[in-house]
Amino acid sequence: MNRVVGWLGLALVVVLGVGFAMANAGREVMINLGIFTLQRVPITFVAFGGMVVGMGVVLVAGINADLKVRRLLRERHLEDGGKGGKLLE
Repeated sequence: MNRVVGWLGLALVVVLGVGFAMANAGREVMINLGIFTLQRVPITFVAFGGMVVGMGVVLVAGINADLKVRRLLRERHLEDGGKGGKLLE
């Protein structure tokens, strides 16, 4: 059942993305990046680029949180004198 819900959610996201792209196919915007300005950029590229940048931010935040947890676990393991279990890498 969970797989079906996951596939239906994915299908909904794809349909919404295709609908957005079709509705805004001819729209172009100007992007001012401070250093330079991009003229006539399709809005679909802007939305896709925003999604990719957001995924990168989440990846970096996740790696940072994971490293923090690993450091805390390593410190706790060393405080216990390394008794029991395998050595954490």
